[in-house]
Amino acid sequence: MTSNLRRTHETATAIVRAGLPGPEPILGPGAIAIADLSEQNFGEWQGLTYEELQESRAGDFHRFWHAPAHETPPSGESFVAVIERVSRAIHQLVETYPGDDIIAVAHGGTIRAALALALGLDPEASLAFTIENCSITRIDRLDGPGMGHGWRVVTVNRPPR
Repeated sequence: MTSNLRRTHETATAIVRAGLPGPEPILGPGAIAIADLSEQNFGEWQGLTYEELQESRAGDFHRFWHAPAHETPPSGESFVAVIERVSRAIHQLVETYPGDDIIAVAHGGTIRAALALALGLDPEASLAFTIENCSITRIDRLDGPGMGHGWRVVTVNRPPR
């Protein structure tokens, strides 16, 4: 799976070209694009540097950093909204592909949202994770009695081999 944004498609293609070893071949360019796995939409702030934001949107930008998970950039979405849509996508994937391994080439914000779901974290706390480019995060869905709340975080931010 990828998001609907070009950079995830390009990364998936690069992973396939690299021929990373595994028990089975990795599907890549034909991966399913899911819009709900996209990065946070920063609206009018998209693509601006921190300096440009401070100059042009001082009040809004300043407020944003006091509660970054709950504040919504102008014409954008809050991180709380990201958690809601990513959680919705993950639950749909788990329901559609029960018991299957799902590889998602996704964005840092998307991965933080998935960790918030898996660990039951407060949205602000999930922003404490740093997600490096091309790192691997593995979250397992566990079903059945005695499995706790149903998720296990195996690794976060591991460099590929």
